[in-house]
Amino acid sequence: MKPARTDNFNRRSFLQTACAASACSLIPMQGAISAAGLYEVLPEAKVYLHPAQYYEKLEKRRVRCTLCPRKCEVDDQERGYCGVRENRDGDYFTLVYGRPCTLHVDPVEKKPLFHFLPGTEIFSLATVGCNVNCKFCQNWQISQVRPEQERSYDAPPDKLVETALNSQTPAIAHTYTEPVIFYEYAKEIGKIAHEKGLKNTFISNGYIEEKPLKELLPFLDAVKIDLKAFTERFYQELVVGELQPVLRCLEILVEEGMWTEIVYLVIPTQNDDPDEIGQMCRWIRSNLGSDVPLHFTRFHPQYMLKTLPPTPIKTLERCHSIAREEGLNYVYIGNVASNKAEHTYCASCGEILIRRSGYRVNIEKLDKGNCLNCGISIPGIWE
Repeated sequence: MKPARTDNFNRRSFLQTACAASACSLIPMQGAISAAGLYEVLPEAKVYLHPAQYYEKLEKRRVRCTLCPRKCEVDDQERGYCGVRENRDGDYFTLVYGRPCTLHVDPVEKKPLFHFLPGTEIFSLATVGCNVNCKFCQNWQISQVRPEQERSYDAPPDKLVETALNSQTPAIAHTYTEPVIFYEYAKEIGKIAHEKGLKNTFISNGYIEEKPLKELLPFLDAVKIDLKAFTERFYQELVVGELQPVLRCLEILVEEGMWTEIVYLVIPTQNDDPDEIGQMCRWIRSNLGSDVPLHFTRFHPQYMLKTLPPTPIKTLERCHSIAREEGLNYVYIGNVASNKAEHTYCASCGEILIRRSGYRVNIEKLDKGNCLNCGISIPGIWE
């Protein structure tokens, strides 16, 4: 089937449309982006079909998706769980290739990535859709909708990379929703970005099958994984997913030498048990190593968990202490103003190497990845 493009879009100024009353304005603009040459695609426009990768054909024009652990079996004219991959007469298509719904420039610390080009900005994009349904999702207005329900941009990979280059940032982040569901788009962006001298990052839930993950890695430079909890119960009840595939994803990333950081959103009464935190930290140390950065971030009530309180600071500090006691070298606290656990400390001599206050970053005693006090190499991507 030949992909069908739509002619139903209007030329707009990016700075007008990015701030329009739609879900695309959920995430505050951190810097101006020049989007010359990009068109806005209205929700009522015809869906653009691009051949999907990673699926098997079944009987009666059904398909089985093999991109993520759900392995959805999809009838003809139906979609997978993510809502952005559709079966047309026994062939599978992605509906969001070249259709980002949001484009922004963010501080790289917002991802958060603390050992990856600190103090720089990063060009960030997302399409609609997700392959899980976290009850605490902060971007549910775009992660839990379908392409026809949201505005987007006509931004094929080459145009997207051109826009990123115009933003004068050193890297691209696939973020906000779940980049696994726009895999084909992200992969091609990464290929072109590398050719143009840009780095490419994945901000993900880690819910992906082994084969597509390994085939994506040559086009990535860093990955941040949201480890939602360390129990299957939490994943089943609050994420609608499974824990084990995420742990396997983390193992593969480290085995393949990909720079990886982990975020753990600490939700009161749900995943803040000290024993669970300790088990997770021991698993990280044993399976990933002691140098993988771990960020404990503060929960704020939203989406389906509005009745829970924000995470107490003392709970975050307790998690931080447990992780350090279990031998993890780079442990951070996030979503909290002016906490000393925002800083990067030398794991050998204890000096503050990078001082942070929110998104304000001062590199004090780090030079080309080395501690200026004791000289040891600090793991990360620094230039």
